[in-house]
Amino acid sequence: MLPPTFTTARARQAGLPSRDLATLVSEGAAIELSRGVYRQSDAPETAHLDLLAVHTRASHAVVCGESALALHELIDDIPAAVHIAVPRGTRRPAISYPPTVVAQYAAKTFDLNIEQYEAAPGEFVPVYDAARSVVDAMRHRNRIGHTLALAALGRYLRTSGPDGVGDLQRIARELHALSVIRPAVEAVLA
Repeated sequence: MLPPTFTTARARQAGLPSRDLATLVSEGAAIELSRGVYRQSDAPETAHLDLLAVHTRASHAVVCGESALALHELIDDIPAAVHIAVPRGTRRPAISYPPTVVAQYAAKTFDLNIEQYEAAPGEFVPVYDAARSVVDAMRHRNRIGHTLALAALGRYLRTSGPDGVGDLQRIARELHALSVIRPAVEAVLA
C-alpha cells in the first residue's frame, strides 16, 4: 500500500514496477509532483503540493524563510519558491521543480524550534516555528528585504501574545542575533 505522496523507489518497494507506475500516471490515478515524486489522485486535496514534493525529495530539509513565514501567516506574500534549509556541510538538494531555494544553516543550531506542519491530512513537513522564522527573517533581512522582515516581525508581535517577545529573545540569543532583534522589537513596539 502506497502513501498518498510517494517516490518511484517507494513504489518499487511496494511491488509496483516502473511501467505500472507510468500507466497509473497516464490513466490519471497518480500525478507527478516533481521528478520521481507522485501523489495519488484520490488523496485528500491540499494547497501545499509543492511542500509535499520538496519534502519527499529532501526529507532532511526544514521549511524556512518566506515559506515558513507564509505558513505561519506572518506575511501575505505567496512565495515564488519553496524555501528550505539543510545543515551546513550536508548535501544541498538540487530540485528544479517546484522552484526551490536552499539555505544552509549552522549544524549546531539547525534543529532549534522545528515543528511539524500538516501539509495534507496525515502528511507532515518540518518547518521552523513562527518565532524562529521571524528571527531568521531579521537575520537575513538584506536578502529577503527589510520591509518583508519588519512586516513579519510586526504581525508576530501583534498575534503572539504576552510570551512573544520572550520567545523571540530566547531564540535570538541562541542564534547570536540579539543585536538585530532587540532594536527592531523596540522600534515596532514604540
